[in-house]
Amino acid sequence: MSPLLYEINTRVWLRRLSEKHQRTITLGTVPDSEFDFFKTCSFDFVWLMGVWKPSLYSEAVARSHPCLRSTFLRQIDDLFPQDIAASPYSITDYRLNPSVGEEEELASFRKRLTASGIGLMLDFVPNHMALDNAWLPEHPEYFVPVSCEEQGTDPDASFEYRHCRYLAHGRDPYFPPWTDTLQLNYANPETHDAMKSVLLSVSDRCDAVRCDVAMLVLKSVFDTTWGALSGPMPGEFWPGAIETVRRRHPGFLFLAESYWDKEWELQQHGFDFTYDKTFYDHITAHPVAVTKLKEHLNAEWPYHSRLCRFIENHDEERAARKLGPNHAAAALVLLTTPGMHLIHQGQMEGLKTRLPVQLLRQANEPFSGEMAELYLKLFALVDRELFREGRIETLDLAASGPSGCIAYLRRHRDEAAFVVCNFSSTGVELPVEHELLGKTAEKDLRLFSTARADKKTETAHSGSGVRLRLSPHEGIVLLV
Repeated sequence: MSPLLYEINTRVWLRRLSEKHQRTITLGTVPDSEFDFFKTCSFDFVWLMGVWKPSLYSEAVARSHPCLRSTFLRQIDDLFPQDIAASPYSITDYRLNPSVGEEEELASFRKRLTASGIGLMLDFVPNHMALDNAWLPEHPEYFVPVSCEEQGTDPDASFEYRHCRYLAHGRDPYFPPWTDTLQLNYANPETHDAMKSVLLSVSDRCDAVRCDVAMLVLKSVFDTTWGALSGPMPGEFWPGAIETVRRRHPGFLFLAESYWDKEWELQQHGFDFTYDKTFYDHITAHPVAVTKLKEHLNAEWPYHSRLCRFIENHDEERAARKLGPNHAAAALVLLTTPGMHLIHQGQMEGLKTRLPVQLLRQANEPFSGEMAELYLKLFALVDRELFREGRIETLDLAASGPSGCIAYLRRHRDEAAFVVCNFSSTGVELPVEHELLGKTAEKDLRLFSTARADKKTETAHSGSGVRLRLSPHEGIVLLV
């Protein structure tokens, strides 16, 4: 199983559709053309990022924070207050944001996706909630407490929710706190129960969840980060929470945003897929870290096939900017390796400006029709059992000197595909040898190139393979 996932910045998308059609578009009135696009691309899941009820505190922070404002102004010079909203990851309550529609409209949107064989993915944020969340002031025990003495040592790390009573802001231990959030206290068993109920409620309205910074609520991470203030977690959260959902929805899919080599641990806790930041780091390195990428692709199949790969998402730079001329070859590698594949809205169009999650308006920039066409061809290429189920085998390339190339084979039953990519700024000529190629006549080879539709292979002098000439930044697929 290698599902194709499409991430949509929901608020920005609906605003743009409203401007395009000169009427208010909500989830219940999305034009059929959008669903036609999803189906044409063969997406398995559509992730509506940022649909939950937003925070007034978070909106105030976003509109007044000087550093954030500077970031916004670099994108939109004529910035207005209504262009700025709360972070979609500072959630007050898991009810729908009124600006995107009513609950019945979400159900209607999901039904239309289902009719096209597409699942709906929504966000679940297990680590923190907004300052003005639905549980305060009745349940401060759901959050990590901070003493007056502790608050005095780091005033920016906590929130005074009552006079001289403080709760910790949510945080990643390696970065400053998120000052528009409160840290959930997983040392309290009642917090486990409350968040399981929330997760179950979310699962009733979709087919999959993307769990934000899922590794932060692993017991080992939580205890290290918060144990001195809250005490230790009584046990892991994820196994019981995932089991609870799957008892009601057996086919439900869980995706974890994960870092720090916690992917395997989260998979063992029940996640179907986990972020593959290692892949991202290697393929977006300058130059591309082909040796490390090859080693990474040699991982054991049970782990390897459950990674979610991406070359951009809402937290990362745009692929067109980060990868430059290597964008097309990297997209080919992304979509022809095992696991889940995440495509971010705007990626296909070659957009270069990353939109902060608090902005509701995107600056106008050129649309790359050529890149969009390439992605559609790639989706059609990989929409076969070979790429969904086929095992991967990396290949050694006999090239003189460092080639900046990577090659691998996908094989399933009687089908095989050889993928070769040149990430360097110079053309290369190299032999690709394999027993399958030696047994296949040149006329029976089908070739796909990211550079040229009419590209042909050249038969190697030996009978054991083919000799390829790759242009700079070109990727090819040989179907056998």
